[in-house]
Amino acid sequence: MRADPEMAYYYEYQKPTTIGPDGRVFDLVGEFGTLRTSGRGWPIDESWIAGVAIGMAAAGSKVIARLPSMAQIFAIEYVYNQAGKLRSMTGGQASMPFVLWVDGAGRRRGSAGQHTDVGAEALFANLPGVKVVVPSNAYDAKGLLVAAIRDPDPVVYLDYPEVKSGSQPDVPDEAYEVPFGEAVVRQRGSHLTLVAWAPATVDARRAVEQLARSGISAEFIDPRSLKPLDVGTIVASVRKTRRLLVVEHGHYTAGFGAQVVAEVAEAVPGARVKRLAFPDVPGPGSAKMMEWLRPDAPKIVDAAAQLARA
Repeated sequence: MRADPEMAYYYEYQKPTTIGPDGRVFDLVGEFGTLRTSGRGWPIDESWIAGVAIGMAAAGSKVIARLPSMAQIFAIEYVYNQAGKLRSMTGGQASMPFVLWVDGAGRRRGSAGQHTDVGAEALFANLPGVKVVVPSNAYDAKGLLVAAIRDPDPVVYLDYPEVKSGSQPDVPDEAYEVPFGEAVVRQRGSHLTLVAWAPATVDARRAVEQLARSGISAEFIDPRSLKPLDVGTIVASVRKTRRLLVVEHGHYTAGFGAQVVAEVAEAVPGARVKRLAFPDVPGPGSAKMMEWLRPDAPKIVDAAAQLARA
């Protein structure tokens, strides 16, 4: 397969298409041809897709490999042993312009087990040499993807569909980048700092509104990029509020929220902290059970109220 460092290649196990804001489906094969996209679709062999994509990236091409959330585990060996270590192993002489685009399944109603995987950000963020981004709206989704494609290092791009529903900011037609390592303050506040990333941002936004009606002013920060993490913005907020609530949909034990808490605890001694996450169980098939376990808006409001009174 010919490799061209000036072009970006896109591969997934289905025929690649993308849906525009008006509902029209754009055929990437028709626009870019079968050399740069996966044509009629590759076999359902996710480890092979990840391996070939990383091999092309090692040869100098910019490659995007898109996998469903339940298949991301097949890419771990390649990302850990090859993509993340190449620059270090070559003394900085080689780069790895590779994007692993993972469709996050989310904590959806009626789904179960392998279809409710969330929290892979903690898994990938633990790998040296790998960057991890998690967009929480349509604008950030495009800007972070463009930045990931242009980055010389491997980037894991976690795409959760829930965050792109409902009201969305305008998305420019032209290419633009959302820089890695720059959090955004979605809501200013003074009583406590709330940090959440997709898909927890959906319930976090609702919770912030409910808290305001009850007289609690929450400063809501969306990191967008988890590795690198904008520790400075989070720490500056907690120094002001002295309270931190971290919400994620990943599992509680060793979830990425623990990293956020650790960074703040080292920088702001005496700050009160609290974490909300999904319990250490697979997502159940029952929609009622799923609602009971998810860190949803009512749970966020309750935890924030307790923290504000502490």
